[in-house]
Amino acid sequence: MKYSELVQARFSCKKFDPDRVISEEQLNAILEAGRVAPTAKNLQPQHVYVAQSDQALAAIDKHTPCRYGARTVLVVAWDKDNVFTYPGGKRDSGVEDATIVATHMMLAAHSVGVDSCWINFFDPDELAAELHLPENEDILMLLDLGFAAEGAVALANHFSRKPIDETVTRI
Repeated sequence: MKYSELVQARFSCKKFDPDRVISEEQLNAILEAGRVAPTAKNLQPQHVYVAQSDQALAAIDKHTPCRYGARTVLVVAWDKDNVFTYPGGKRDSGVEDATIVATHMMLAAHSVGVDSCWINFFDPDELAAELHLPENEDILMLLDLGFAAEGAVALANHFSRKPIDETVTRI
């Protein structure tokens, strides 16, 4: 599949088949895409937690209604002590580095036949405490992974996009 086809076809799955499990081969391909994602100064501050146990999934379910039956959830975090601070000192690379990693994994999932959904509907501090993550790590997002259940489709507005001249200005 061409990249342009992949990004057009991928959608946020909101109903996973709870009986289907992604293979280790698929999971490893997804995790590898995150591992090789670019980060500021190549600091690689990301830490990805693979939640598949009943205990981990139950912990996630306590903090968000948005697992949608996925049997695998990636918790994407970054090490706050290992980021690049940009000139002016107002921003650092933590959020962007973790976002690049997560985006690579989300698109890699689709490329290996796995559906996904980017989840931000949770309190990251509460979830980090529930999962006993190190204090130096912040959670960016959750990435639900699995296979769409029968009847799962993209949201009605998924393919509605503004014209490029409304989102791009050449200066």
